Amino acid sequence: MTEAEMTYLGYKFPEPQYLGAKYIHRSWIARYVPDSASAVLDAFAGSQSMAYAFKQLGKRVVTNDFLAFNNVIGKALIENPDTTLSREDLYILFSDNSEPTEFNLMERLFTNLFFSREDASFADSFRSNVHKLSNPYKEALALTIMCRSMTRKVTMGHFAHTKALDYASNPERIKRNRNLTRPLKVLFLELLPQYNAAVFNNEKKNASYQENILDLLPRLNDIDLVYFDPPYSGSHADYQSFYHLLETYVEYWKDKRFVNGTKRYEPKRYSGFDKKSEAVDSLKTMFRNAQHIPLWLVSYNDRSYPDIDTMVEMIKPFRHVEIERKLYNNSRGGKGSVAGSSEVLLVCTAR
Repeated sequence: MTEAEMTYLGYKFPEPQYLGAKYIHRSWIARYVPDSASAVLDAFAGSQSMAYAFKQLGKRVVTNDFLAFNNVIGKALIENPDTTLSREDLYILFSDNSEPTEFNLMERLFTNLFFSREDASFADSFRSNVHKLSNPYKEALALTIMCRSMTRKVTMGHFAHTKALDYASNPERIKRNRNLTRPLKVLFLELLPQYNAAVFNNEKKNASYQENILDLLPRLNDIDLVYFDPPYSGSHADYQSFYHLLETYVEYWKDKRFVNGTKRYEPKRYSGFDKKSEAVDSLKTMFRNAQHIPLWLVSYNDRSYPDIDTMVEMIKPFRHVEIERKLYNNSRGGKGSVAGSSEVLLVCTAR
């Protein structure tokens, strides 16, 4: 164990509730990160659990995700070296709505859908006060904790269903998850110490981006290792549909249409990776744009499109590939992480 690992492994990443999160695979993937790799890029960071693991290893971490609610987690826990939320910050955040005519989006869209009117109104008031913290890391940390509080309020932790309040009135479901009926403010206060305690300085200049990785890759220099965890087309959730409410909350959309029964925003952000018709071309471009980075680790799944053999063939012109597998003994959510399937790590090294 390196000195950096001994220094930073005592910090704990708050457990996410996110389909496809690599939280349970952190230690397994970290085995393939050599000590010699001093700068690591997490290209599709999602919950940021892997970026956090790289930070714990003492690496300079560049983390990226094209969704805003994932980027604020990166700002709060990866880029942020030492800023936490204080009692004075809570007084600001929990104050009355400072602009009720501007900040009423949650109440208008999601009352009696995902939240009671009281919780939706509280979320709007909180959001109206975030910018008053006047510190980007405090703002990111506040939004991160509130988003996590919201996922605790809904069964399955996502917003692609319309059963949230039905479940919250079902005694059997409440027995299994008492958070369904607990106020957002209470959940926020319960989570706050975990997130404050997760903030640490690994003495590196880390950075969090919100870009399409195809655009970002060519601009990044001095990266020793890139970790790719692209959307598993055909096997996992459409993250914009499953977590649309969190993106709406962070961006506080004024120029979107809200469609279908869950009030998902439209148009969606362009990814290039989540549709089968585009995934192969985007992956080929991604690998081509990463040629200047010596080592690649690619997380994948043996039930995804394109299949593993196709992925390996796309990588072979650029790197030597070794295939590592980890069997799922229990289902974890999403069609790609059911019992009997395998999490796959492609270890791609220079020839």
